[in-house]
Amino acid sequence: METTLYLPIKRFLEGMGFEVKGEVCGCDVVALDNGLPAAVIIAELKLTFTLELVLQAVDRLPACDDVWLAVRASPRGRGRESDARVKKLCRLLGFGLVTVSAKGEVEVIVEPVPWRPRRDPKRRSRIVEEHKKRRGDPALGGSTRRPIMTAYRQQALDCARALAAAPGRPRDLKPTMPDAPKILLRNVYGWFERIERGRYGLTARGRAELARWTS
Repeated sequence: METTLYLPIKRFLEGMGFEVKGEVCGCDVVALDNGLPAAVIIAELKLTFTLELVLQAVDRLPACDDVWLAVRASPRGRGRESDARVKKLCRLLGFGLVTVSAKGEVEVIVEPVPWRPRRDPKRRSRIVEEHKKRRGDPALGGSTRRPIMTAYRQQALDCARALAAAPGRPRDLKPTMPDAPKILLRNVYGWFERIERGRYGLTARGRAELARWTS
């Protein structure tokens, strides 16, 4: 039961100089210091890390200075509290995260301090480039049952169509398909084969995929 977490969390917060009481105005744990005005800490208790726990913490945040999420420590550290994404979420929202062992030991996983994700310019650039290179909007958001129609796949299909009738040379395709030489050389999907030096044709797989994507 979640009540088994209460006393360890109470001792943990008291060790930080707070006066702690349980079940105050719907909050599992409320801790106050002696300041004027008093600093307010709220802790929510759950046996495991759940969406409901996060939603409770979001609801409490406007009424306090810090929110702690407290969960039972999972055996061998395999619970969601060990997931890097969970830690990142807590930092993003400014929540503290602690675990309570079967012996009542409290371990701080994330401190409740404001955090903003570091920008990833390379990833941002890839997203912008892919968005701009795609012709139209060929993929439904949320699609999982078929490969995504990326800009690269669109260009590879262009090459496949050009070679469907007869083998061709990359330099002949390049005026209308600037990336054709790289696409034919890399042959990521296994659609192309070199017939002779400087001439490429379609493999059986390439013809099948061309028919699939143009049907």
